[in-house]
Amino acid sequence: MIHLDISDEQTLDNAGVRITAVRLLIWKHVRHQFHDAFNLADLENSLPTVDRSTLFRTLTTFTEAHLLHEIDDGTGTQKYCVCHLDDTRHCMGHVHFTCKVCHRTFCLTNVTIPTVPLPSGFIPYETEYVVKGVCSHCSGSIG
Repeated sequence: MIHLDISDEQTLDNAGVRITAVRLLIWKHVRHQFHDAFNLADLENSLPTVDRSTLFRTLTTFTEAHLLHEIDDGTGTQKYCVCHLDDTRHCMGHVHFTCKVCHRTFCLTNVTIPTVPLPSGFIPYETEYVVKGVCSHCSGSIG
């Protein structure tokens, strides 16, 4: 994982992101406040002093730098998750779980996306794997 032993500033620098005070604030916030997927409104509500357009542009910058990845979980709202990078700076794929009751999307970083056999000549670019159901909190079986 990219974020264990290096500073937030070094993480941004290694990703080729120009460090500014606002970008650093947003990156630190995203890393430490959101343990699962989040959307722009979540970030806007938790950082009310930063305007929406700056938040959106910064999320786009972080996504392009492979610090975040986008998740289309079927809720109609774009969500983001912090990337866990492999040695080649590619975001390691993992499964996401979207609760149909509370609408939260969880990053299941320990569950890898299964390999899908593709016909000859097909070249995968990215894979999203979203499981939909009821989370343990909503099902009442926390544990």
